[in-house]
Amino acid sequence: MTHGPGISGLILEEPLLWEKGKQGRSAFSMPEQDVPEAFSEIDENLLESGIDFPDLSEVDVVRHYTRLSGWNFGVDTGMYPLGSCTMKYNPKINEKMAATPGIAMAHPLLADELSQGTLQVMFELQTFLANLTGMDAVSLQPAAGAQGEMAGMLLFAAYFRKKGEKRTKILIPDTAHGTNPASAALCGFKPVLLESSPDGTLDVQTVADLMDEETVGIMLTNPNTLGLFEESIREITAIIHAKGGLVYGDGANMNAVMGIVDFKRCGVDVMHLNLHKTFSTPHGGGGPGAGPICVVEKLQPFLPKPWVIKTGSSYHLEYDCPDSIGRLHAFFGNFSVLVKAYSYILSMGAKNLKKASQLAVLNANYVRESLRDVLHLAYEKPCMHECVFSDKIQNEYKITTLDMAKRLIDHGYHPPTIYFPLVVPGAIMIEPTETENKDDLDQFIAVFKDVIREGREDGERLRQAPTITKIRRLDETLAARRPCLVG
Repeated sequence: MTHGPGISGLILEEPLLWEKGKQGRSAFSMPEQDVPEAFSEIDENLLESGIDFPDLSEVDVVRHYTRLSGWNFGVDTGMYPLGSCTMKYNPKINEKMAATPGIAMAHPLLADELSQGTLQVMFELQTFLANLTGMDAVSLQPAAGAQGEMAGMLLFAAYFRKKGEKRTKILIPDTAHGTNPASAALCGFKPVLLESSPDGTLDVQTVADLMDEETVGIMLTNPNTLGLFEESIREITAIIHAKGGLVYGDGANMNAVMGIVDFKRCGVDVMHLNLHKTFSTPHGGGGPGAGPICVVEKLQPFLPKPWVIKTGSSYHLEYDCPDSIGRLHAFFGNFSVLVKAYSYILSMGAKNLKKASQLAVLNANYVRESLRDVLHLAYEKPCMHECVFSDKIQNEYKITTLDMAKRLIDHGYHPPTIYFPLVVPGAIMIEPTETENKDDLDQFIAVFKDVIREGREDGERLRQAPTITKIRRLDETLAARRPCLVG
């Protein structure tokens, strides 16, 4: 491959700020002090504490952080094909809306009558998300997908406590998201493993054999983490409901089915949505996320309080919720994230939200068909938003999934998800999302094929990759045995 998005270029070295600083440099001119004694006392305290701040000019500071930013890779840099994560481009108009002063500076402790605009945004977003999923009510409070899962499990517990029933187990497929068992266990339920069938989906009879009156229900990811749609979803949910159980739907893969699947009709009782995956909030980097939960009518009384309701033409926060599981979040959710999702939904409209999912599925299947001759395809069924391969073919050349992923970095691509889901040995999980055009997909496919060719012809090059990055391949065995925990 003689060209690509990242096979050449500058990697600028950059020292620490303390190494750059020189006495006497300054980034600004401070007016003469009229309280010198106070500042002298502060300076003396700093010196006594041993803290020393470097003297830097403005250009020192600007160049330092600009160069550091060039060491990062994000979705604004290039394709980010992480399966199960939905790392898609986020339109900047939605960032602009969230930064509108009247929204960004709204104080959460203002009275309802002084917060009608922000409450309207929240109320309408609740309505939009309910319509998109087919569910009856929504809480915007959970701050992330995992907290949304935990909220769902708390709702399960509250529901059965209200009924006077004690149930101790929950069914969790091996194709569920990895946080599902932890969320269930935190709420007092023992996870019971459901093994998927050879085609990557759940077997109805297996569910029927394990579901009993001691089991609270099931946590189901659909599409599952293999990128496959659980086609027997209605039969499975009917089995759970027949035994008095509830169905939790993990909505992390909603980007494949927006405007297409009615989850209430599928039999789902509660589900969460990752606004930082599907609805235009940047995913990753430790920033705020949002994991609203959507429920059917019988579970609405148990939602986290408060929620926004509309009376006549005014909006207010409802606190009179005696069966509520209580607060999950200070105030009412990560508001800027909610605004971005609200803006995204309004700017896309129902037609284009559905089209986004259709294109995400189309792109994933295009990658699947384009690489199936050079990578082992884990399942023969058409995929949804992501496709799963393995390194089975490359084992002959002593090349692993990790080697191929590291070599992709040299070519300017963030690696796909590797070694997950665990049910596929040597898994390579690719999710191109809807935001990549055919030209970019073709280039990614060509680069991946070139990496595979290199593995056949010169395996050592792959085993040493990446070779042109700021940080080379780490000693993962040493890192596991002697982790550095001091930061």
